[in-house]
Parts: sequence; structure tokens; C-alpha cells
Amino acid sequence: MESFELLGFGIDAWITIVTVLGMFTILLTTKWRSDIVFLGAIGVLYVTGVLDAKEAFSGFSSTSVITVGVLFVVVAGLTYTGVLQWIVKNLLGTPGSYGKAVTRLMLPVAALSSFLSNTTVVALFVNVVKMWAKKLGVSPSKLLIPLSYASGMGGVCTLIGTPPNLIISGLYEEKTGTAMNILTTTIPGLFCLAVGVLSIIALRRLLPDRKTPESAFESTSDYTVELRVPSDNPYIGQKIGEAGLFHVNGGSLIKMYHFDDMPTPLSEDEPIMGGDHLIYAGQIDEIIEMAVSHQLVSSDHHIYSMDELDTDCKLRTAYVTFGSKLIGKSIGQSTFEKDNNVMLAAVSRRGERIEEAPRDVVLEAGDTLLLTCPKNFNMDTDSLKDNLHFFDSDTVPNIGTGTIVSTAIMVAMVVVSALGIMPLLQCAFLAAAAMLICRCCNMEQAMKAINWDILMVFAGSAVLGLAIQKTGIAEWLANGILNVCGTNPLIVMIAVCFVGTFITEFISNTAAGAMFFPIMYDAAEKLGYEPFPFLVALMISVSSSFATPIGSPTHMLVYGPGGYRFSDFMRIGLLMNLIILAANIFIVNLIYPLTPLP
Repeated sequence: MESFELLGFGIDAWITIVTVLGMFTILLTTKWRSDIVFLGAIGVLYVTGVLDAKEAFSGFSSTSVITVGVLFVVVAGLTYTGVLQWIVKNLLGTPGSYGKAVTRLMLPVAALSSFLSNTTVVALFVNVVKMWAKKLGVSPSKLLIPLSYASGMGGVCTLIGTPPNLIISGLYEEKTGTAMNILTTTIPGLFCLAVGVLSIIALRRLLPDRKTPESAFESTSDYTVELRVPSDNPYIGQKIGEAGLFHVNGGSLIKMYHFDDMPTPLSEDEPIMGGDHLIYAGQIDEIIEMAVSHQLVSSDHHIYSMDELDTDCKLRTAYVTFGSKLIGKSIGQSTFEKDNNVMLAAVSRRGERIEEAPRDVVLEAGDTLLLTCPKNFNMDTDSLKDNLHFFDSDTVPNIGTGTIVSTAIMVAMVVVSALGIMPLLQCAFLAAAAMLICRCCNMEQAMKAINWDILMVFAGSAVLGLAIQKTGIAEWLANGILNVCGTNPLIVMIAVCFVGTFITEFISNTAAGAMFFPIMYDAAEKLGYEPFPFLVALMISVSSSFATPIGSPTHMLVYGPGGYRFSDFMRIGLLMNLIILAANIFIVNLIYPLTPLP
């Protein structure tokens, strides 16, 4: 078995190739959780003997993985003390042109994303940008893609801004024993950010002008109707479900009043009494037909406004996420409403309300759902988070002393690490402890802030990179690149970064960084050059995914709210990929000239 060889690869290499290809096929074609897929890949490599136990689980003890986990706690301290909210409130202002608006938006977002999770930053800004766009008279779709792009470009400006930077710098330290400075990528990243901002302004005609999904929900009178049960109605005494008045053709019952009392939660077992007020949402024509057949009459006062509805229950806007189990189904085919104590009132797709019964609409990724929810509604349940993304939150942090304290802790962490006084991991531990001691966040908030799924993917990516290197695949690919590109180090750098930029449109940038690290490192060494500048260029490349909405979690966050289509990202994103690649190669070679190995 050990002597087996096919096309220059041994059995271990082929097992690794099949595992990696199988893993990415599953991620692209199924809705399986990414952390489970990565854990399964690690299991295959361990069980087949490609990696021993120490190697297979080395990712979980990697300093870069632990650093990411600890930084989640630091970010929690900043979030719960209102640092992000203060920045949003004070930095956007009222610019006088689109170019100034893009600049005013992208620079603060990039700065925040250099130190915080870009997903957290974008989630906070989305609703603010939509309201800001309305104030400026600009379609939100003209600003939400730049918002997402800015978070990605800002993330590469420090080692802690994005996972690939941490994993590549961690692998480099393991290889050489030399740690990268936390600000290694700052100058190249800032240059690429400046080029990116100017490119967005120059290419603004390629940004789509879409209606926001909420524009279909602006007036409840467009899709809700209030009916009353007369005193001689034959259904009095029956339950709503038995009478066929709960889920009806064309819509659903979203509220009910017995005199001044509103049953909460509303269920099919609620009895019907004379004088009840029933409020339905959906296809008005069909609801009126139902009213005639069930001998209901129009209420003596018409329809509720959004504000009036909010006094008794909450109207929430949610977006169907990529990978959601609701995709390809209608709400009526599932127990989603009952399981989560919500009621679907309307569905919007790309800014237009779908003119059919909401519960009959077959859902797609990015669809906007208008849900009526009870006052004590919890958006953080696993069932909801796995299928929908809500942008409104009940948690409004108080801006005060804690805001200043948490900011000081973050700044101190960065400065101490940048000056080389203490390694980044130790600085992160001290910062996390300070956040807890100073009550910037409590223990429960800190634990909830740790994203274990991301840590699993992070650890799994590092192990895959190790397997690619150990089995000789990285060396083979490095030799292949050299055979195609020759011995010019600049051409080799461009080739690997080009492939990395486009691969990361379809797989996580963390996985791309881990996979391409050994390839880039081996290629640089074979050419006789110090790998450091090659790896800095790689860091920026694998985080430069602009052309597909699945290329970054932040793209998926703005996809629904912006009313985008898949092709909208490609129109401007393909050009942005090439522009940032060129800027990346130029600035990295200027700041970190290629140096021959001694």
C-alpha cells in the first residue's frame, strides 16, 4: 500500500485530494453545516492514517485558532458597551454627493472591520445604511454592496481583522519561528482600500438600482384587512381552526380581539365570539371572498398602521439566508410558524411583494418575510438563526463610561502587540479578561459571543493545509506553477494570488488561506526567495472576494436587504477582483521587496 503511486501521488495524497474535493462539493451542493463537514474531513484523514492523532487535532491547539476564540470575547465587550453604535451615530453625517457618501461609509466600516468581526460590523450598519440612503435620496442597493466590500477590505488591514490573516501568519510562525507584527498588512491593506473606494465611485453605474424589500411593506393597508364577527354568525362558539378562519385562502389571521382583549399567542383553539375583530394579511381579493362565505363583515374602523400594530405585538422583517431549510418550501408546508410562535404576514422578493397567499409562496434565498411576533419574541433561537436573519434588535446598549473603557482596552491590546511588548495571544487574553473585570460584558454574553462553528472551520482549515503539505500535494502544485510560470517570482506571485482570489468566491477565505499557504510557501522557497512578501500578498488575495454573494458572509447579509440578484455582484465584482489584485501586487512589492534567501 505504501508503494502505491498514481500520476506521481501516493495513496495518502489521493485520499487527501478526494477528501478535499468531496468536502467542497458537499459545501457547494448541500445545506450541511460547514463545521460538521470540516470535522468529517478531519475524521477521514485521521482514520485513513494520512495524519496521526497529534496532526489531525493540531488545529484545535493552534495559537491562531485560540486567538480568534478569545477575540470574540473582546468584540462582545465592544458591542455591549455601544462602541459600534456610537461610531454609526456620529460618523455618517449628511454628505453632499454619492462619492462623499461612499467615502463617509466605507472608511469607518473598514476601520472597524480591521479589529472587529466584519460580520458584526455589517449586521449593525445594514439598517442604518438603509435609513441613511432614504435620507440622501439614494437607493440602498447603491450603498449596501460598498458596505460589504469595505468590511472585507478593512479586515485585511491587520492580522486580527480576518481569519485568513491569522491562520497564514500562524502557519508562517510555525514554519520559521518568527511572528508577524499585528500591523504587517496595514499599509498594503490601506492602499487597496483607497483603490477600492475610488473604484466604487468610478464604477457606480455598475451598481444596481433596486427597490428595497421593505418598500413592499410600507403600508399595511396594501395587504391587511380587518373583519368583524356579527352577533348572528353561525360559527360563534366554534374554534377558529374548526371554522376555517385561521389559515384561509389567500392569507392568514395575524391578530384577533375579543372586545379589548387580544389572545397571545394566537392559536387555532381560540373560540369565536360575537363582536370579535379578525385581522388578516395576504391576498385581499381572496380574503374578501372568504369573508362573504363565512358571513364576516367589514370592521367599522379600517386597518392598523405599523405603529398601531407595534403597540400590541411586533412586526419583524427577516431575510431567508443561504442554506436555510426553508428554501424550496412554503411556510404552509412546515411547522415553522407554530414552532417559533410567529405568523407570516407577507413575502417580498427583490423589492416587490409577491401577489399570492404568503403561506403558499415557495421561498428563495434572499426573500424578505414580514412576521408578526409576540412582545417577548426571542430572535436568537437555533431554529430562527439557522433559517432567517433579523436586523432589528431589542438590545440597545447604553453609551457611557463602559464605551470609553472598552475602547481603551481594545486600543491597548493593539498597541502592546504592535510594539512587540507581548505576543498577540497574550494581549488578547488580557483584553478579554479586562472586558469581563470592567463589566463591559458579562460571562453569559462572552460565551454567547464565541462562534464555535467558525472556530471548527478555522481549526479544520489548518489541518487540511497540513495534510496538503505533508502528502506532497503542495510541492507538486508549486512545481506545476513554476513549470507554467517560469522562474520569475513576480509572475508566480500573481498566478497564485489570481487563483486564490477566484477560489475564495466559492469556498471560505479561511479554507483558501490554509490551502494556498503551503503552495505559496513552497513556490517561494523553490525560487530561492523569502516567502514573507508572497504570503502578505496571499492574505489580501484570499479575502478579496467581490463577485458572488456566497463569497463572503457579509455579502449574504446585504443580499436580501438590498433586493439584489446574484448577477448584481458579478457585474461590478469581477472588475473589482482584478483591480484589487493589481493594487495588491503593486503595493506589496513596493513595501516588502522580494528578497533572495541567504
